Amino acid sequence: MSSESALPESEGPGSNDPGSEDPGQRAGAIRQERLNAFRAGVHAIVPALIATATWGLVTGVAMVKSGLTESMALAMTLLLYAGSAQLTSLPLIATGAPLWLIFAAGCVVNLRFIIFGAALHPYFRHLSWPKRLGLGYFTTDMGFVLFMPRFGDSAERGTREQLWFFLGTIGPGWLVWQTSSIVGIYLGAMVPTNWSLDFAAVLALLAITVPLASSKPMLVSMLAAGVVAWTGQVLPLRLGLAAAVIAGVVAGMWAERFFKARP
Repeated sequence: MSSESALPESEGPGSNDPGSEDPGQRAGAIRQERLNAFRAGVHAIVPALIATATWGLVTGVAMVKSGLTESMALAMTLLLYAGSAQLTSLPLIATGAPLWLIFAAGCVVNLRFIIFGAALHPYFRHLSWPKRLGLGYFTTDMGFVLFMPRFGDSAERGTREQLWFFLGTIGPGWLVWQTSSIVGIYLGAMVPTNWSLDFAAVLALLAITVPLASSKPMLVSMLAAGVVAWTGQVLPLRLGLAAAVIAGVVAGMWAERFFKARP
């Protein structure tokens, strides 16, 4: 994300290496640290990539089946890169809803990224705003979920390891999503109209979320979000999803403090 010569000054607190090393050794150590962190991120995201590919394929087919042309669907998947917002807006597009309503529905579904951005800000605030904007585009739910448990309690934030681990989680996810979504777009015309792909999308989401239920706070968070999402189905503009995100975050934070306080 920046040149070799600028890295010690631009990648944050973790770039202060011992001055006794010569420039060649220092550059080599920097490259190795980046590579190790990136590999760790890739290794963490790999189990979720099959589900990501399935979800992307279903979304690609759904875009074409909703009446979008292939060029419009390509533009949507490359520019928007948000499966939940895409699937939310497609029924509205198919029924000819006003543009403002489609935009509002997509924004409501993606309100969770405001929470993600606020949580990630301390780790990447040392970067320039174009780089932060780029990270925001590539950020996903899985990238956030894998990053925070690993570095959430770090005393030092903004290190090189944190940046390149995050890149390792979000880079492969973007590549797999776009590839599978584009395949779905071009295969959409071959899929019979009477096929229901909703169940495949649900299975893909379950494959992503179920492995995350590895701790009591996470279970509490998922339970709270699920209950609020189910009861909030009657709310307009998918506001129930936004409420579920907030409920899940609050419940998870409370549960983490509660279980830590117990003997």
